[in-house]
Formats: sequence, C-alpha cells, structure tokens
Amino acid sequence: MPTSINPATGETIEDYAEHGSDDIERALANAEIAFRDWRCSKVTARVDLLNRVADTLEARKDELGRIATLEMGKRYKEAVAEVEKCALGCRFYAEHGPEMIADRPAIGGPGSENFVSYLPIGPVLAVMPWNFPYWQVFRFIAPAVMAGNVGLLKHASNVSQCALEIEKVMLEAGAPQGLFQTLLISSSKVEGILKDRRVRAATLTGSEGAGSAVAATCGSEIKPTVLELGGSDAFIVMPSADLQKAIDIGVTARMQNNGQSCIAAKRFIVHEDVYDAYLEGYKAKLEAMTLGDPMDETTDLGPLAMKSGVDDLASQIDASVKAGAKLVTGGKADDGPGFFYKPSIIAEVPEAAPAYRDELFGPCAILFKVKSIDEAISLANDSDFGLGGSVFTQDKGEQERFIRDLDSGGTHINRMTASHPAMPFGGVKRSGYGRELAAEGLHAFMNIKAVTRD
Repeated sequence: MPTSINPATGETIEDYAEHGSDDIERALANAEIAFRDWRCSKVTARVDLLNRVADTLEARKDELGRIATLEMGKRYKEAVAEVEKCALGCRFYAEHGPEMIADRPAIGGPGSENFVSYLPIGPVLAVMPWNFPYWQVFRFIAPAVMAGNVGLLKHASNVSQCALEIEKVMLEAGAPQGLFQTLLISSSKVEGILKDRRVRAATLTGSEGAGSAVAATCGSEIKPTVLELGGSDAFIVMPSADLQKAIDIGVTARMQNNGQSCIAAKRFIVHEDVYDAYLEGYKAKLEAMTLGDPMDETTDLGPLAMKSGVDDLASQIDASVKAGAKLVTGGKADDGPGFFYKPSIIAEVPEAAPAYRDELFGPCAILFKVKSIDEAISLANDSDFGLGGSVFTQDKGEQERFIRDLDSGGTHINRMTASHPAMPFGGVKRSGYGRELAAEGLHAFMNIKAVTRD
C-alpha cells in the first residue's frame, strides 16, 4: 500500500489504495484511445495545452510546493521553485517544440524531395523517483505532449499525493482524458505493463537496479528506453578559481534538496594549492547551517525523505571512516524526531572505502586533494558513474581539457550542475543512456521517419 510519511516528523500523512488489475487495464485502454486522437492533433493544440499547464502550475505553485515538502521533506522554497521550473519546461516546449518536430530537409538524398518527419510512437511509461517529485515527471510530460505521445506514470510510493496532483494539473489545464494518467502501483506491476503491446516505450529515473530491470524487460520486448540513473558527480577546483564562489556554489551544489540529487556535487576534487583554504571555508559554511522544519524559511537543511536514507548514509560514512577516511565534520544523525542527518564532510578517502566509489545520497561532501589537472581528470573519471560535473578554473586551456576529457553527460564550468529545458540531460556509464530535455529529449520517443519522393 503506498504510504505518505512526513519525514520531518516521521508521522504518517495518508495511506493510498493501490490500483488493481482492472484499474491498470482501464488506464491502458484509455491511453490507447487518447493516443489515436492526440497523435493527429494540431501542433497549435499542443502548444495551447502546454501553456495552459504552465498557467495552472504557476497558479497552484504554493499549494503544490507545500505537498512536496510534506511528502518528501524538500525545503518549501525549493519545492515552490521546482514547480516554477516545471512551468518553465512546459513553456520552453510550447515555444520551441513546433520547430523541433517540423519536417527537416535531408541533404543529398536519392529522391527529388528528401526529408525527415518526426512522428509520435504511442503511450510511454514513466517510472519516476521521489526526490524531485514534480520536475522529474514534467521533464517527461512536456516533450511527450509536444511529440504527440501520451503518458502513464508509476511514481515512487512515498509521493503518491504529488503523483495524483500532477494528473489533476493536466486535467485542470484541459488535457484530454487518457493523455496523462497516474498509476498507484508497486514495482512488481511494472514488468507486466511494459510487456503490454499498447505501451511503446519507457523512461526511468532512479536506481541502477530499477534501470537494469526496466531495460531488460524493454530489451526483450524491443522497446526503446531512456535511463537516468545514479551519479557521483565531480566538483573540481583549480588554483585559478574564484575560491569564495567555488565554496558558496559547492555548498549549494551538495546540500540542495537536502543532499538528495543525482546531479549533486558529491566528490570535491581540489588542487593542493587551494585545498586547505577550500576545506576551511567549506567546513565553516556547513557548520553554520541550520537543520529544521522544511516549511520554515530560515531552515538551511531539511530531513532526508525516508529513514532508510538516514540509515544507508550513516552506514556508508561509518564504513568509510573505519576504512581510513577522515571525518571532518558531522557524521551522525540529528537527535529528535524526523529523518535528519547533520551536514558532513569526509576527506582523505582511501580507495577501499565505500565513499570512494559508491553514491552517497545525502548531505555529505567527499573531499580529495590532487596535484595536477591530469590527476584531477583521472580521479574524476575513476567512477562507475558519469552524469554531470562542475569545474572551477579561469584558465581557458584547462577548461578545454575538462570539456574534452571528463567522461560525463555534462560539464559545467564555473557554475553548478543543473538541468535546464534547453540543454540535453543524461549520463554515460552506469548513470544511464539516452537524453531528456532539449530537442534530443523530444526526439527520444519519436519515429524519426525518412521520406523520399519523386
């Protein structure tokens, strides 16, 4: 049974009834019917719907933000900002989507006329996580609507109210019945839905295990997938960096969303010339952070979304310290109710420690000292993940090296790693494959049809 728990107090908010086999069949049938019409809809109708969705999100941002804060502990102002970002994504595709899906002339084709046509493929199942309960979904919905596809959502069970509110937003904005539907189901039901002939593709943001399972099923069914999985992003600081800027952004990049972000800066790789100053400044800012009620504007860091998150983080940090890592600050859960963990730093991490290679999903920065750009790049790439990463340097030659040599889906220079509707988003290695957002995300679930005509 899906259950919402307030992570700031540990109290149950509500239990939700899981959708059964009849509910799933009804949703699949409705999705198929909706797709028959929506695939033939005019581009102007898609633009109008996306703009209305954006209007609805903006009108309800305070209410929706409060729901996200209560369900998963995100600080209220971050939750409201997330809803605003969803509206931005809808408006981006409303403005630029028509050009992205317009027929494109092909150069040098065999016919008298040669072009590429972008066509929808059908219902897509989105399996989404709890950490950005709105944005993760809307970065799928917005391009899906513009593409002419329809969506089915299997959200994380601890954010069921957010999931249901997303469907309400779509309907309030005038989306046709069946265009987007939320399914309150357990993970065990996903395989059967993916094998249904009416579902044509899947997108997943989540763990490596979940991604592997979805990819395996879709592979056996010959259905396309986009996977955005874990990350252990590098945050590299070189001697020429604006050090205070790198400290300020570094703290935000690690502690945003209470430290629970796939693209959070996790491994801080700092040149020895500025390492001590960076660590001192970073430590001071973390120790000044206030833990507390995520609804309180003065709170700097809220709770983790689940008690299991606290337990996992504590276990990883404890094991790393036992393996030889140095605990600089923090390193323990906060006293009192709720799922709070103190902002932490560990340094001098040996390769045998869990923190060297595993993703730490919570408010803990891992610091490494390096002697050169070559060592920085080698250490950054010595990871099973490759999602994003930030580099702080004023040296243009170093910037070009990092752009070329860092093995990741994104490199962000003198700024924090963040997704944006205009930029393709995704990773390499065990961070997944395929891209969301931008034109690449829009085309991910389209039939890119070659057309020749004499």
